[in-house]
Formats: sequence, structure tokens, C-alpha cells
Amino acid sequence: MAEPLADEPVDLPLLGSERVFDGRVWDIRRDAFELGGRRIEREYMDHPGAVAVLALDGDDRAFLIKQYRHPVRTRDWEIPAGLLDVHGEDPLAAAKRELAEEADLEASEWSVLVDFFTSPGGSDEAIRVYLARGLTATAHVFAREDEEADMETQWVALDECVDAVLARRIQNPSLAIGVLAAHTARTRQWQSLGPADAAWPGRSTPRRDPAAP
Repeated sequence: MAEPLADEPVDLPLLGSERVFDGRVWDIRRDAFELGGRRIEREYMDHPGAVAVLALDGDDRAFLIKQYRHPVRTRDWEIPAGLLDVHGEDPLAAAKRELAEEADLEASEWSVLVDFFTSPGGSDEAIRVYLARGLTATAHVFAREDEEADMETQWVALDECVDAVLARRIQNPSLAIGVLAAHTARTRQWQSLGPADAAWPGRSTPRRDPAAP
């Protein structure tokens, strides 16, 4: 019987690794490794990883955020999300924090919906998307700054979200992948959902130079 379709983790010994740009949120790293008898060098974003939350209410409406994103000069529709920039932070705890801070919501039911790499040819960023249900308002409204202070929010039917993705009207990856995964999971009576504390072997593990502070 054929093995199930799955990515294959590979841990090639590094011939060298250096941080060539030290950024405020993420760094650029240059690694040298041997593959097929050849020395190869690649530069990539050394990213802390992130979590995102697809929050669905009792009517299968998703909580969406419209937020300005400067690199693409777009106010795009997104789902609540945030960086795992606290060393060793539990991803579920981070997801709960982001849902509260960006949506003023908390949830009684949490599941892992999908994991993905955002751009594996140029970044080690991994994102875990949680499904949150059993929603209630938080006890207080969170203050928001910078781009978040300009956020627009909306509840949108899951089917309408899927239509927008397939019509290429929305392009945020966490939203697009999350709603397509949720739509498929719903047709399977949610049997594909993972436990909220499921192992995450592909989680980003930012590398730091030994001499770096």
C-alpha cells in the first residue's frame, strides 16, 4: 500500500550560516549546505512563525478584518493573526490572545484547522490556523494602535468567503487557506480537525548567531 501523501522533513548539515540582515521583526539569513555533492547557498527570511484564527459563529459566519498592509499597498481582508515572537510561546495561547486583541472575542471550542508554509522558497515562516467556535465577547474592548487602529470588521458567511477566494477578490493566505479548509472540513462533518494541542513539527524555529545578544 502506498504511503499517505506527506512532506518529508530533511535536516541537511550546514556548512555555514550567518545573519546578513537584523530586522525589527524578522531577519535575513544566508545558509550554505551540500546537496547532491554540490555546495549551495540560499538567503531566506528567518521568521518566528505565526498563528491565525478562523472564528465561526453559530450561523457559520466568519469574523473578518480589513487592514492596511504596506508591502502590497492594500487594505486586505484577513482573519485575526499574530506572530509567535515570544520565545517558547504556546501557539494556542497566542491564538487566544490574538482573537481577544483583534476581535474582542473568546471561544470555548478550539481545534487545529490547517498548517502551512507561506513561501518555502524564501522564508521559513510557518502558520497554524485554528478554528474557534462557541464565541462570546471579551469582558472589555482592547485598545488598538498603528494599522490595527484603522481596522474594519465584518461577519461574512463561510460560503461567501469561499466564493470571494475562488473569484480572486481576496488574497490573504491565512484567510484563503483557512476558509477553504473549513469549507472542506464541514463537508466531512469536521472529522479532519486536529486537537488544539496537536503536535506542530513544521513550526518555525528562528536561528540566531551564537554571538548575537
